[in-house]
Amino acid sequence: MADFLTETPSTDDTKRCERAFLVGIQTPQMIPGEGAELLDELHELVENLGIAIVGRELVNLRSATPATLLGKGKTGEIIAAARAIDSDLIVIDETLTPAQQRNWEEESNIAVIDREEVILDIFADRARTREAVLQVALARMEYSLPRLTRAWTHLSRQRGAGKLGGEGETQLEQDRRIVRDRITHLRHELAEVVRQRGVQRNRRMRVPVPTASIVGYTNAGKSTLLNHLTGSGVLAENKLFATLDPTTRQLLLPNHQKILLTDTVGFIRRLPHRLVESFKATLEEVIVADFLIHLVDLSNPNFEKHHATTLSVLDELGAAGKTIITAFNKTDLAPEDVRTRARHLASDACFISARTGDGVPALLARCSELIADKFGSVELLIPHARYDVVAKLHALGHVQQEEQLDEGVRIHGRFPPSQHVLYAPFVVGK
Repeated sequence: MADFLTETPSTDDTKRCERAFLVGIQTPQMIPGEGAELLDELHELVENLGIAIVGRELVNLRSATPATLLGKGKTGEIIAAARAIDSDLIVIDETLTPAQQRNWEEESNIAVIDREEVILDIFADRARTREAVLQVALARMEYSLPRLTRAWTHLSRQRGAGKLGGEGETQLEQDRRIVRDRITHLRHELAEVVRQRGVQRNRRMRVPVPTASIVGYTNAGKSTLLNHLTGSGVLAENKLFATLDPTTRQLLLPNHQKILLTDTVGFIRRLPHRLVESFKATLEEVIVADFLIHLVDLSNPNFEKHHATTLSVLDELGAAGKTIITAFNKTDLAPEDVRTRARHLASDACFISARTGDGVPALLARCSELIADKFGSVELLIPHARYDVVAKLHALGHVQQEEQLDEGVRIHGRFPPSQHVLYAPFVVGK
């Protein structure tokens, strides 16, 4: 459990928030029912933190107010409802300003957090590798910096300040300086990680192999698909943000073409912008990939919105122009009428079940076709003494026809232009 979801009173006792009251927001700018759907999603997010949901309310908000977002009357009603069921945490499904968050807590004497803080806490729980830990730490420090004054108001709550100590230990300005220094240090560490990742990528590109990244909404089944295709043991659980770190594995397609397939962090509606910024190093694998496999959970009733959210995040990353294969996953859990809706969304999509393997061969065939279309078609005649070249062409390109002749091996196929030096001496036709 993250530091900023705990209370740190002046005594040595530490109390963990265990009973949450959720507040959803429906504004005139949102489509009807969107607020309720987001509230359901917030419910799942908070449950993933191991916190019990004891109450929830959807608020129709005509216009936001600077003090508490919801207005004095509605704020009082929610606080009274939360107190009546002994909630020790109020979670609001919007982004609160530091002042709004402070006003809520001063009036309620209850810990109050927003959607961004929930997602940051989940990421903190899920981070495993050094890169993910650094990225989450940076996002949390940037989030906490303008909120340090909350530690000096009521009950000495120290959420958001991490290891900065309790009331009386340091002055507020010293705390701010410590956090700024920590942010600078984290950025330097991340820059080194990015440099190391770039070196690793350059090594892979010395022997160019087509690359693909699996993208999609969180819990769409990306890790399950990677495991099914490559036989790897990537963590795959039925929970949000089960994995945060990109995992790249080699995949041999049915036509014996090798590709590098990467599993990436899942997206979510209202993903905090600071997290997108922090994880851009991780998501560079998306930007440099030759094509993307957009996985959509067809069993989720909101799969259309999940589809749109992923495309929106890709656009923010600068990857909207990438070639995308849409694959609707978990078809074994979706009725036929849902498949019909999905076909209207992406008429050329594949329908698969990463769990059972149903439809996966068609997806692999689509990958093979896509790679073949990216390379120019050539005809080669390779002497029998150069079977090393034949083996490399099978590994690096798409061999469409192969015939054994007296004078050598005749091959018709598509190969990356970067390998032209390898096969140019044996070209007999294009």
